[in-house]
Amino acid sequence: MNIAARHWLGFSAMTAGMFLAILDIQIVASSLIDIQLSLGIPAARLSYLQTTYLIAEVIAIALSGYLTRVMSTRWLFVAAMLGFVLASAACAASTSYQALYVFRFIQGLFGGAIIPLVFSAAFLMFPPERQTLATVIGGGFAMLAPSVGPYIGGWLTEHYSWHWLFLVNIIPGVIAAAIASKWVTIDAPDWRHFRKVDLLAVLLLVIFLASLELALKQAAKLTSDNLEPLALAVLCFGSGVALALRCLRRAEPLLDLAVFRDRTFVIGAWFSFVLGIALFGSIYLLPLFLGLVRGLGPLEIGSVMIVTGIAQLLTAPVAAFAEPRLPPRAMTFAGYALLAGGLLWNAAATYHWEFGELFGPQVLRGVGFMVCLLPVTRLALGQLPPAQVPNGSALFNLMRNIGGAVGLAFIDIVLEHRGPQHVTQIAEKLQAGDRATAAFVGLPLERFTGVPLGELEEGARAFAEPLVRRAATVASLNDAWLLLGGIIALSLLAVPLMRKPSAAR
Repeated sequence: MNIAARHWLGFSAMTAGMFLAILDIQIVASSLIDIQLSLGIPAARLSYLQTTYLIAEVIAIALSGYLTRVMSTRWLFVAAMLGFVLASAACAASTSYQALYVFRFIQGLFGGAIIPLVFSAAFLMFPPERQTLATVIGGGFAMLAPSVGPYIGGWLTEHYSWHWLFLVNIIPGVIAAAIASKWVTIDAPDWRHFRKVDLLAVLLLVIFLASLELALKQAAKLTSDNLEPLALAVLCFGSGVALALRCLRRAEPLLDLAVFRDRTFVIGAWFSFVLGIALFGSIYLLPLFLGLVRGLGPLEIGSVMIVTGIAQLLTAPVAAFAEPRLPPRAMTFAGYALLAGGLLWNAAATYHWEFGELFGPQVLRGVGFMVCLLPVTRLALGQLPPAQVPNGSALFNLMRNIGGAVGLAFIDIVLEHRGPQHVTQIAEKLQAGDRATAAFVGLPLERFTGVPLGELEEGARAFAEPLVRRAATVASLNDAWLLLGGIIALSLLAVPLMRKPSAAR
């Protein structure tokens, strides 16, 4: 087997491992209720099945640059892949939610270490003329995994059980590790770095990223009686400043933050951040609409959401062909404009939207994800010296995940505060005889004009109140879609700052 074929085989194995790691962020999303009923998880703690994995993942992503220097790309991938497989088996075997949380955290640690390796391998294993294809394969599967996760999870749970959400990782994970151990040859391990690890920086990193994730998750619950989100934010800020100062002052830092002095990398990292907002935000909002408003089950939700994944797959070869031939600014603008359009289109939803109405926005987002991924990845990583690519890839991917956490926090704040406001506004407009509001709610206007919702006779109120609450839910979800679309549209202001990526120095 020639060198090129070995590189592609090894890279394909790494991409498959990354797909499993990212898939596990969303594969449980459509099956949370089944897991809850099986293990007796309190409703207030159910969402931590997602949060636990994400916290562990961002910690591992941040550490992956240092771990690559110590273990090499090949052996870090193999160790992380096998650890991910064992943790997946332990998750499937869990008989209590406490055990599942622990193993889910461990699974996230190993899964997070895998993700940046694929993006750095795309630039280290291949010559410049093959990097675009490698990036579109790796990036395409990174974007595809969250989109198809709910469908795969719903199908496995409906036809087998929730345990298969984790068991499905075992055989392909072992195969990927075996192939990578033989065919991935990028760099050599340097165990001397292990003795120089900055344990205080590791501790500060863990505190910073964990408190960041938790502060963002709790942000919507901040009140004068609940200052926990504010305390977490203060802890996050303090540990983050301390970590940055320590890394900047050491000759061999845990995180090489000097890469942020490069304006080209900073712009690429910014676009990765807003891409995370759009990716994780849209995958969070659409199941809420389909479940809460349309009342669909896990497999039905996944069947609707798979449109985005199919659009990404169909766009990938077109994007790979266009990226070397189009100016980076033009391609980035087109990608993020399509993405913003797909988000803003969803902000016009009514309660009766189903597959047909949701098809167009999903196609726009799927195409947009693939078109904008290639130029910003090359912008951030393509011009770095080979020795800096693993560290740059870790920070680039970390920015995407942090963007996702910020996006989810924004959404929760919007839903928490706008929902009750919309109930009041809709009731007032109905009382005033607003026909557009009546059509949006689905009420015969003549029965409710001039009468406050709370003063309706019992039968009319029992009929009207659920419809008003449903309409308020749709309106608050639309507000969240509008916010995401606005953020992506505003991000286009950074496009003129882009420069054509130079070859790695």
